[in-house]
Amino acid sequence: MHQKIDLYEAQGLQVLHHSSPQSLLSHKYPNETLIYHGYIGCAPMYPTVIPYQPYLCMPFLAAYDIYLKIVHSVDKHLRAALNHDTPNWRLLNSCPACFYKLQDEPTLEFDWLVSIDGNNSLKHWNSTIYGTTVCIDSRKARSDYWIGPMAVDKFKGEVKAQGDSSLDDWGDEPIKAKLGSLTCKMFSVFHESSIFIAACHHHFILLACDMIQSGELAKYPLVLINKLLMVYGKNCTCTYDIGCVFSKTLMNSSLCP
Repeated sequence: MHQKIDLYEAQGLQVLHHSSPQSLLSHKYPNETLIYHGYIGCAPMYPTVIPYQPYLCMPFLAAYDIYLKIVHSVDKHLRAALNHDTPNWRLLNSCPACFYKLQDEPTLEFDWLVSIDGNNSLKHWNSTIYGTTVCIDSRKARSDYWIGPMAVDKFKGEVKAQGDSSLDDWGDEPIKAKLGSLTCKMFSVFHESSIFIAACHHHFILLACDMIQSGELAKYPLVLINKLLMVYGKNCTCTYDIGCVFSKTLMNSSLCP
């Protein structure tokens, strides 16, 4: 079956070349014709393309922001109707197995169990690198999963204030050992180097915070532990892959006077 294909070579909005490669009788799909003439299509079977128009970017972004705002508003009204908008409701109801207590339930050794850790996979490029235009994002997360940078920084250097200046720097050492000093230069390239999270024993995410231009500094687990203690109480246990080191940091923090 003969299929007409138009090929355009363009630079910006200016068309530099236009051609119509001929298909053979044996060609069933447009991509067969394109490959026969030395081109690779942009879709598996029926490639099409729309020239990029820069002015369309802003309307699309505005429409998507409006969509997100509508979804958030609907969720907010729904939570209010169900009485799910009380302080810490999500944390108290995230995992029934962990946080629901039954009448006459036997007392457990620990009321709740969590695991905390960070990673190095969720990075966000620093907009000031290589002379690029600074893009200031003043938006704040609507979800109560996130603990903001200002709350995190309340624990910045507080271990040093307790009298041992070595305890606040433990977070970078494991990363240096694993990735090498050369990789640590990424902290000056990425604004957010990753996230730090807390999850319950049944893998429900409880809290998260951004790790900003740093590795796993002490302030990230401290701010999460502080919030968890406020909500769930102190009869708990927490697992962490560098727990032995962190336990010393925790004991010298304001969380353990």
